Amino acid sequence: MTETTVLKVEDIRKEAEDKKCPVQKALFYVEGFLEGPMCGRCFPCALGSYEAKIRLQNLIENRGSEEDIAVLRRIADDMLISSFCKKGKDTARFMLEWIDSGVFQEHVVGTCRDMECKDFVEYRIIPEKCIMCGECKDVCKAKAIFGKRKKKYQTGNFPFEIRQKRCEKHGDCIKVCPTGAIVFVSKHKTETVEI
Repeated sequence: MTETTVLKVEDIRKEAEDKKCPVQKALFYVEGFLEGPMCGRCFPCALGSYEAKIRLQNLIENRGSEEDIAVLRRIADDMLISSFCKKGKDTARFMLEWIDSGVFQEHVVGTCRDMECKDFVEYRIIPEKCIMCGECKDVCKAKAIFGKRKKKYQTGNFPFEIRQKRCEKHGDCIKVCPTGAIVFVSKHKTETVEI
């Protein structure tokens, strides 16, 4: 007979706090709640948590809308009032804690201030810094970096380029770039993040 560990809401909350982005925190919390502590005896938790998970994924994957935020608020309000147990009410409070912060609305317009949601950020190569060594291309698992190594005494070389549709945002390229030519930026802003 194998022993199964029952997750506690407090443990899920503690692990969720490790995430920087509040929307990521909320999704992690809801997924953890669905996997463990949720008993499924009352409709607000059973149906609302699954719907909340879908709406949070929409926000994280840059497909979110104001309607998603409105539905999340309604779900959380319903769970807070109608859930039979403290676990459901705590989950509702956790979601409501972030809904009014403005972060969810930022995701709707395409910004993740913590730059943790992959669909809102991208890696770029600064052409002036690229020495065309090919280190980044060698470590890219997704084969998203294009270009040719620079050869001595040969002209017409172009800096390497990252094809955004292929990039899986692992970050290995940043770690190996000897000149710091690869930066992590918001798709809609010019800000960069040091990794």
